[in-house]
Amino acid sequence: MVDATQAAGWLPIDASRLDVLVAGGYKWLCHPRGTAFLAVGPGALESLTPLSAGWYAGEQPWDSCYGLPLRLAASARRFDVSPAWLCWHAAAEALELVEQVGVARIHAHDVALANRLRRGLGLPGGDSAIVSITAGAEGAARLRAAGVRASVRAGRVRLSPHLYNDEADVDRALEALTPAQPAVTSASSSE
Repeated sequence: MVDATQAAGWLPIDASRLDVLVAGGYKWLCHPRGTAFLAVGPGALESLTPLSAGWYAGEQPWDSCYGLPLRLAASARRFDVSPAWLCWHAAAEALELVEQVGVARIHAHDVALANRLRRGLGLPGGDSAIVSITAGAEGAARLRAAGVRASVRAGRVRLSPHLYNDEADVDRALEALTPAQPAVTSASSSE
């Protein structure tokens, strides 16, 4: 089983090689919270038990939503729960954009921006769109003041340029971090 939440949308993934793949849509797929995906390979499907099966998990939901026994779909649909309708309307638009641009192009764009950021911080290039650095509370505050959104966890700042970012966004982050540059250290670029 692979959780692809940190990769789906920017990193090409061959799910056919996996038994189970899960991914939250709220990160790189640009969905609102409330969407997630599950892909189950044929060999794993029968070994998993649906724990939240309901009316939407039926083969033909409108034909099996009343009465017992519960008649689950033969496919991975048996794991579906009632959709958060508004979230899925927005998710459909985001998926169309990802498909239109293409994951390979998004991957190249995101990694190029991340490497621009790494170079500007004096770090070696990498193959991840995620850059994690130690910039301290002061560096995080400068990023916020510059209008740069970044995750801050346990003293580490995570910057993840994506489809909607450009070189000017990276340069703004670098300008905000430049005074703190001597204190900046690298960690795993895929943290």
